[in-house]
Amino acid sequence: MDPPQDTEAADELGAEDQGQEKSHKGFFARLFGEDEELEDDEDIAEGASPSSQPEKSENAKKSASGKAEPGQEKKAADQPKDPLQEKRDRERSDSLEASIEYWQGNDKIPASLEDTKKTLTEVLGLGSSFDIVFREMSFGGRRAALLCVSGFAKDTIIDEILKRLTYLTPDHVSTDVFASFMSEYIPHVQVEKGELLSESINKVLSGMSVFFIEGETQVIVMDTRSYPARSPDEPSIERVVRGARDGFTETLLSNVALVRRRVRDPGLKLEMHQIGRRTRTDVCLAYIDDIVDKTQVQAVTDKLKNVNLDGIPLADKQLEEAIVGGGWNPFPLVRYSERPDIVASHLLEGRVVVFVDTSPSVMVLPTTFFDLCQHAEENRQTPFMGTYLRWVRFIGIFASMFLLPLWMLLVLHPELKPAMLEFIGPQKTAKIPLIAQFLIVELGVDLLRMAAVHTPTPLGSAMGLIAAILVGDIAVQTGLFVNEVVLYMAVAAIGMFATPSYELGLANRIVRLGLLLAVAAFQIPGFMIGSTLLVVLLTTHRSYNSPYMWPFIPFNAKAMAEIILRMPVLSSKTRPSFNKTRDNTRMPANKDAPRKS
Repeated sequence: MDPPQDTEAADELGAEDQGQEKSHKGFFARLFGEDEELEDDEDIAEGASPSSQPEKSENAKKSASGKAEPGQEKKAADQPKDPLQEKRDRERSDSLEASIEYWQGNDKIPASLEDTKKTLTEVLGLGSSFDIVFREMSFGGRRAALLCVSGFAKDTIIDEILKRLTYLTPDHVSTDVFASFMSEYIPHVQVEKGELLSESINKVLSGMSVFFIEGETQVIVMDTRSYPARSPDEPSIERVVRGARDGFTETLLSNVALVRRRVRDPGLKLEMHQIGRRTRTDVCLAYIDDIVDKTQVQAVTDKLKNVNLDGIPLADKQLEEAIVGGGWNPFPLVRYSERPDIVASHLLEGRVVVFVDTSPSVMVLPTTFFDLCQHAEENRQTPFMGTYLRWVRFIGIFASMFLLPLWMLLVLHPELKPAMLEFIGPQKTAKIPLIAQFLIVELGVDLLRMAAVHTPTPLGSAMGLIAAILVGDIAVQTGLFVNEVVLYMAVAAIGMFATPSYELGLANRIVRLGLLLAVAAFQIPGFMIGSTLLVVLLTTHRSYNSPYMWPFIPFNAKAMAEIILRMPVLSSKTRPSFNKTRDNTRMPANKDAPRKS
């Protein structure tokens, strides 16, 4: 009985092998066409010898491994491509308008929802981007569609609108369908008409919802935005002991509302612009119409309109470089603030304020060097204490720039020291030259500052302990550094951190490094020439055609007194002349006030 079983098993195995061979042939026939089957039939017809079978099996293995014959590759390349994919590959549009015109020939809204859907599929990524929603429905016997971004649309508002529209019947809709939906059946406050597809898509990408109606070449744009936003917490840089605790966030609408709450003046104008061909970042220009210099407003507006960039993903800093410039000048030419009360004060002085969406800070321009040295805390105290705090801050800023170069100059030239300052100078020598010590400590303070930014809060105290004790103290005890170098460097660093403007503090550090190198190279002439060049640099630079060193250069005695002293509120009856305001009076003369006898 065994031989018949073996024979049956061999027949079954042979049948399986033939089935597998046929399946492989069918696969390669589908992959490379029917030529392979024809070649096999020709070989059989010509009486191919059995010795050629291994060669065919090897070719089949090579084909299965993905290595096709040169002729086969040429045949695969000659197959016709998808015309739609070829059109996609040829597109080189650098703007939304150009892309829409490329796909549909014009920027108008198609009357057919199918045509609109095709254009949105190619331009907006409908179907490939999961957050792009195109909801097709029927209201009152008319087809309609709602386009929105799911992450920006507020569900409750859209649900209420759609709930109202579901009750419509063909009897409710008049012949003018668009007017009926626009004026009667959409229960929403902020609704407008759209006539261009590019503008409608831009508004969708900014968070609005667009309602398409079959047969209409206009759309209904509804403001249903709900941006992801955090609460307006107190800013970390401009803290005050007493005062408001709210600060700007990354949402432009919230920031504008915080300022509008403090300035309820009908003359407060808020002009909206969009910067960037791709990012379309919202930029708001704010000013009080009857106070500000209109020439300055026009200059800023022209700069904003002439910005030609792909986008400003870094928000206000990139916009500053685009409209203000400055080149390699280390000193800031605009003032940044995260406090709504400070921005409101500058608006009342006649400044121009620029809000940029996605940025928690606001640009105030023009600005001066002395504006950057003032803080809100000084105005939250009495005039006497505010003046004291201002003087202490000025001393810290002066020390951050000139303390180290002056001390090094007195060490190199002890004859310059007065009798009362004989104690100044290193009591011991170190193994490293003095200028090298300063440069190493400067680098260490910069590393410490950057490490503090990137270190998690629970580890911040441990990092400070390591830097203060394990690095500084041991470096002095081993004789690498002098005690006075570490001491004066710490005082200069404290003065830098006491500077209200973070950008100004960094610029002052560059000034300190330059003066240290000048003193080390040329000693007394180096310090004098370096200080003179600093004053000349600050004098020649202008912030939107306004003197940067005002009121020191050009000198204005009254304005300089208000810089040095924190004046009482009632004594400041006029606005600073620096802003060239149209209305210069803060407190108009009261004609009905009783005269003193």
